[in-house]
Amino acid sequence: MGKKENRKIQDFDGLYAFLRHYVDFMLRMAYRRIKYVGLEKVPADGAVIYAPNHTNALMDALVILAMDRKQKVFVARADIFRNPKVAKILRFLKIMPIMRIRDGMDEVRKNTEIIHKSVDVLLDKVPFCILPEGRHQAKHSLLPLSKGIFRIALEAEELMDGRLPLYIVPVGLEYGNFFRFRSTVLVQIGEPINVSAYLREHASLSQPEVMNLMKDDLSERMKEVILYIPDDEHYDATLETCAAVINQQVDTWRKEHPGARRHALTTRFSANKMTLGQIARLRTSEPVKAAELLGRAADIHREREKRGISLGSVVKKRPFWSRLLQLLVLIVTLPYTIPAGVLTLPVTGLSAFLFSKMKDRAFYNSIRFVVTLVLWPLLLIIYAIVLYCTLPWEWALGLSIALVPATVLCQEAWRLLRLAVSDLRLLCAPKLRRSIRDLRRQFLDLLKERTPEQTGSPA
Repeated sequence: MGKKENRKIQDFDGLYAFLRHYVDFMLRMAYRRIKYVGLEKVPADGAVIYAPNHTNALMDALVILAMDRKQKVFVARADIFRNPKVAKILRFLKIMPIMRIRDGMDEVRKNTEIIHKSVDVLLDKVPFCILPEGRHQAKHSLLPLSKGIFRIALEAEELMDGRLPLYIVPVGLEYGNFFRFRSTVLVQIGEPINVSAYLREHASLSQPEVMNLMKDDLSERMKEVILYIPDDEHYDATLETCAAVINQQVDTWRKEHPGARRHALTTRFSANKMTLGQIARLRTSEPVKAAELLGRAADIHREREKRGISLGSVVKKRPFWSRLLQLLVLIVTLPYTIPAGVLTLPVTGLSAFLFSKMKDRAFYNSIRFVVTLVLWPLLLIIYAIVLYCTLPWEWALGLSIALVPATVLCQEAWRLLRLAVSDLRLLCAPKLRRSIRDLRRQFLDLLKERTPEQTGSPA
């Protein structure tokens, strides 16, 4: 018992290590593609604090955890630790509580102990992860950063007393869809902030001034590795414009970067970043034309949402062949997906029930993931017992193996069906299609009127 009480949160745990293989595997199954870029930027000579953007509740932490095989320690808001049983589970998952100003100054003062523990974690060179926005937002944007991460970094730097260099590493998480399974995730490492060097460079400033400067610096570095769209009245219109011109922008980007693959997450990210820069410059230099463009995009967004058409339908380059391929895949897999869908109903049903209790859709993927993670193995055991009791062992073994990927394949079939329906709705909306074409033409014509330096396009 004494050994357990003295165990540090960052110490190796055999059960945790065993379960991580399963969780990482299930995370890979939850997304069609997960791409990590810039891992070589993570410093190997010191202590690391990861600072990712926060858009997708629990999934953000799981994506960071799966970045490499290293264990990591996370912090989460203190109120979820109030239940002792929950607190015990969270500690097993290597999550520590942190108090926020909204919890009251008396509670915030308790952070001293957490900071000392975090320093101990960092001295053991175990990566520490803090979500500096403080709360999640399912948008391609960035909330103002809280000062908690900088308080911890500065106090940790002081307590570490030069024994190790300390770095804050910005991480950008870009989801293809915030609310759906079988989407994509692009994880990009930004330029680290060397806290030790930062303090030396700004030795003449007070601690609050250094914190504010570092906060602005980290915010800018995080914006570089996400698809940052200012969360203003033009957010939806800007995203709509990016979708309408993505294929043309990808072509432009690939002319300058011949090795870039058309459908690579990094290529599409770079093309969208280029579009965002061009829109920002248009809003500054041609405010009237930019307002007209974004007004048209806003109208398209409202009409598309009203008709239940996915943004994914807008970005397709060859919609006819895409629809045909989707329908063929769906038809061919029906003998498997229909019975598999029935057998996975407990997972989908419980997930849907829990969704109904949640007002924030950003939790949907996290709920679905946890339900699948816990419930599906239990169901597989039950189904296997039934099969072995009713069928010859050869049939039972084959069917048991065939059932293992059922949740993933059913979700993929549902994704294809949903997109096929969305594509069909767009096909039946000729006026909307014309509006999208007109928006694309208007944007590209505006770019032609400007020099490469003004547009930010490759020369």
